Amino acid sequence: MAKPFLGIEEQVKQGIAVLRRGGVIAYPTDTVYGLGASLNRPEAVARIYEVKGRRRNLALPVLLADILQIADITNGIPPSTWCFIRNFWPGALTLVLRKSSLVPDIVTGNGDTVAIRIPDHPVPLELIRGLGSPLVGTSANLSGQPSSLTADEVRMQLGDKIDLVIDGGRCPGGRESTIIDVTVETPRMLRSGAITEEELRQACGDIKAEGIF
Repeated sequence: MAKPFLGIEEQVKQGIAVLRRGGVIAYPTDTVYGLGASLNRPEAVARIYEVKGRRRNLALPVLLADILQIADITNGIPPSTWCFIRNFWPGALTLVLRKSSLVPDIVTGNGDTVAIRIPDHPVPLELIRGLGSPLVGTSANLSGQPSSLTADEVRMQLGDKIDLVIDGGRCPGGRESTIIDVTVETPRMLRSGAITEEELRQACGDIKAEGIF
């Protein structure tokens, strides 16, 4: 694992190397610490489920570094999507869209949608750019346990189950992203998070907020 006193640039380089060889890493984001693997390495994605103790039918979110990457991993972008992108990306909003054939089924729990966002934090953005691939970006914690806000909290929960922890200090957000499903006619909030329902409505109009978690 990366030592806390290493410079962040060196830790990111190490992270890219680990991801390229199919490893699993933890890294800071604008919300909470993320647990990541390359989208193109299904065997690494499978490890994330094992590390978290997460059921395989529960999809994993994906982080992008650029809006242009949306076209590669989704099957069409509904018009309502662009309002959310313009107002809240990069940032703590995850959008659910129809997935393309390039997204492995293991990432989506064999479903036909994929949850994506562009984080507002340099570490995951540099990891994605250096890797040349989107990054699985679920929270770095055991399923059912609190999200990790520091590298030490990641280590306490996950121990040596992962290959690297990038220590970027305490996450500035402290709360997981809000999730919006834009595959339906009226966008639907699936999870309440860092961006409030009121903020979403003010920027993009009507949304449904039924059955959120």
